[in-house]
Amino acid sequence: MTYIEAVDYILQQLPMFTRIGGAAYKADLSRTIYLCEKLGNPHLAFRSIHIAGTNGKGSIASFLASIFMESGAKTALFTSPHLRDFRERITINGELIPQDFVTKFIQENKSSFEIIEPSFFEMSFALAAKWFSEQKVDIAIIETGMGGRLDSTNVVMPELSIITNIGLDHQQFLGSTLAQIAREKAGIIKPNIPVVIGEHQPETDSVFIEKAFEANASIYWADEMINIENFSYDFENDVLKLRLKTSSGNVFDLNSPLAAEYETKNIKTVIAAIEVLKHLGYSLTDSMIIDGIRNVIHHTGLKGRWQILSKNPLTVADISHNEPGIGELMKQVGKMRYDHLHFVLGMVSDKDSHAILKLLPKEATYYFCRPNIPRGKDAYQLAAEANEFGLHGNVYSSVEEAFSAASASASSSDMILVSGSAFVVAEIV
Repeated sequence: MTYIEAVDYILQQLPMFTRIGGAAYKADLSRTIYLCEKLGNPHLAFRSIHIAGTNGKGSIASFLASIFMESGAKTALFTSPHLRDFRERITINGELIPQDFVTKFIQENKSSFEIIEPSFFEMSFALAAKWFSEQKVDIAIIETGMGGRLDSTNVVMPELSIITNIGLDHQQFLGSTLAQIAREKAGIIKPNIPVVIGEHQPETDSVFIEKAFEANASIYWADEMINIENFSYDFENDVLKLRLKTSSGNVFDLNSPLAAEYETKNIKTVIAAIEVLKHLGYSLTDSMIIDGIRNVIHHTGLKGRWQILSKNPLTVADISHNEPGIGELMKQVGKMRYDHLHFVLGMVSDKDSHAILKLLPKEATYYFCRPNIPRGKDAYQLAAEANEFGLHGNVYSSVEEAFSAASASASSSDMILVSGSAFVVAEIV
């Protein structure tokens, strides 16, 4: 078996939520537990930090990984989705999992896979855990896939749990209200293990308090621990500059290459998590934190978060794909200087497109397209729905064609935005 064949086996032979949607969702930890037991329970061989939430998980995971790398720790990172290479999901100190390890893993465990038929995500997590264990990592930053309680990653026993925020997303699986979704995310709270909550939300606070009480887990609120005194966007250098103060009196002046304003919430959560980790005995100095924030892209290769592709015209790719995420993105767009907005827009079919479309600017020109996955939303249908909200433009046969048309139409003083789905952004960055 070659590496290409091994990855094809992972991506094509087994159900994959990101390709086909609900048919791939398996709300049960039994397959993950079975796989981990067959592999010798590798997920218990390393320390970890476990992150759930609706938005911001990838940024927070990457910031934390970067800070730990600055400390000299051998740092593993398990995130999703990938944009170009499946191996982006599984890294140690920024290095992708080796191709030959992926191939060997599939070869050695194929018979077990065909018996229990694990999902794409279950298989990916087992692969990551096995590699992290064999490489004897010092810490692994583990991001949940979709929920929390029944997410494959929820077999880990972390040093710290983090829940970023709660928004309406994946409602067909997690619940129709913020409180119901919060209960699923709160499932990562473990007995006697502290949890940091990124944002106070009236509909969800009591859910987390109740779960933490049941688990005898100390609960910390980033909003209470960290105060952002000021922030600004450095247009020339594409850097988010912010000053924040911790409840213990420390003041940080930080420069983040993840430069969208919505990253202020994520950085606040990261610093709150670091404060808790210090109480747990981790030696993470101010310089490690400052350098970790500054070097996050260099260390982790994170893409698709307000990623500036060019300046003339200003061209930005952002993987925001749900109502709260798009809302934050539109706030950022509103702060930019441009003459006209060209919006390359595509979605997947199971998102609440109406909730997203109502947030988009009517004065923009839209380039509707379908991401190249079976779950992609038909571009003509998207255009028709957009027209109901006063959003107008043309339909294109591919993301690449839509982006090329936008690039050809935009003047140097305009702005091009590529968003709506990680799978749209993946075809551009």
